[in-house]
Amino acid sequence: MIIIGEKINGSIPSIAKAIAERDADLIKARAQAQEEASDCFEKVFLDCCASVPEEEEVDTLKWMIDCIQEVSDLPIAVDSPSPRVLAEAYKFCNKPGLINSVSMEGAGEKIDILFPIIAQNPGWDVAALCCDDTGIPKTAEDRLRVFHDIMARAKEYGIAPSRMHIDPLIEMLCTSEDGIAMNKEVITTIREEYPDIHITAAISNISFNLPVRKILNQTFTVLCMEYGLDSAIVDPCNRDMVGTILAAEAMLGLDDYCMEYIGAYRDGLFGPIK
Repeated sequence: MIIIGEKINGSIPSIAKAIAERDADLIKARAQAQEEASDCFEKVFLDCCASVPEEEEVDTLKWMIDCIQEVSDLPIAVDSPSPRVLAEAYKFCNKPGLINSVSMEGAGEKIDILFPIIAQNPGWDVAALCCDDTGIPKTAEDRLRVFHDIMARAKEYGIAPSRMHIDPLIEMLCTSEDGIAMNKEVITTIREEYPDIHITAAISNISFNLPVRKILNQTFTVLCMEYGLDSAIVDPCNRDMVGTILAAEAMLGLDDYCMEYIGAYRDGLFGPIK
């Protein structure tokens, strides 16, 4: 499982405060904590999102990336809604990471700006959202249509599917008409068509406005892993979620002889057993 650590994001009040006050210690502490907690996973990115006005975003991301790189060697997922910001901010990274994200919005403008950069920098991956100028599609058919449009553009630029991280766009369960049936159809279809592609998701979106969110998040993660999800945007410091992912990998035959699960237990990942 590929983990994208979600805890350095300006939409989180404590991170917004740290950005405003240039509190480097908090940013560094979040980076270190996520790296230590995710040691059991083969591939981990640290998401870095400023959530500030666009005119301040490049400078803010540079400061945040510098803070992270002082204490962590993990690759960074450079996160912004602006393709022009991403086109500048990725340059501050010491090693290739993940550009987050492109979509078919703006008549494909994000792709036109960022896919040439991805094509010219082979070490970098890119996240792609299944939305366009109509917004978030309401049906699996329309999300897959957007997905196919994105993949056609990736082929034009010579970007291999293995460098793509497709986000099917998880929405709130409590407002969904068909539960998770649409997510299942989108994820399984993408996995069948592109065995080497990565499929990622902001897991916690599913549980917005519902009680005991962690139970829904963990259950949803297991279901999506069965459908073909191989990446998640989560808090790697959440022992319950990490344990759930490791247990699911073992049960799905993705962990030979359960060695990763056993190793995590021996390292104390799951805390005291009650």
